[in-house]
Amino acid sequence: MSNSPYDAKIKSIEALDQGKWIQTRKINYIDPAGRERVWEMAVRTTRTETTGLDAVSIFALLKKQGQPNELVLVKQFRPPCEKVVIEMPAGLIDPNESVEATAERELIEETGYHGKATSSSHQALTMFSDPGLTNANMALVTVDVDLDDPKNQNPKAENDDGEFIEVFTLPIERLLQGLQDTCQKEGCVVDARLYHFAAGIDVARKALQ
Repeated sequence: MSNSPYDAKIKSIEALDQGKWIQTRKINYIDPAGRERVWEMAVRTTRTETTGLDAVSIFALLKKQGQPNELVLVKQFRPPCEKVVIEMPAGLIDPNESVEATAERELIEETGYHGKATSSSHQALTMFSDPGLTNANMALVTVDVDLDDPKNQNPKAENDDGEFIEVFTLPIERLLQGLQDTCQKEGCVVDARLYHFAAGIDVARKALQ
């Protein structure tokens, strides 16, 4: 890969009053005991009216006859963390775009894989990414990727300007161990939601043994 996410570096960090993509708010509220309190939060400026959501996270499963399923993951430098972070593919929902269409589009753009959305969490509930900090919400969309499809024989990502994404896969049955091994080897970190997902699979697997 010519431009690795590991080549990014922080130059400086400075105060920001209000940004283009993220802004801050002060909330005045009354707690259950009747006391007035204040909370500081961040908000996205990109929520769509059609879905009421900001973004999708994509649970993309690579499927091939006779082989164990693997999960598509990405590595990219996240400036707030000052680290390369392992995540599921994800992206913001465009105006008038469905949750499922966003997931399929973002998967192609970030990884090159073509898949079909088969389910989405937004039909049953709404998820918030970091509720102590922000009102940013998202849906988890499952996308099946058929490796026998000719379009997936040589996947090529279509990253936007400024995106430097490294794509890799891990077997579902050893996802937690794979994440731990990759972080220890490369010095990267993992998105908490992905780690919780992997830990849940591990707990369920051990409970069935």
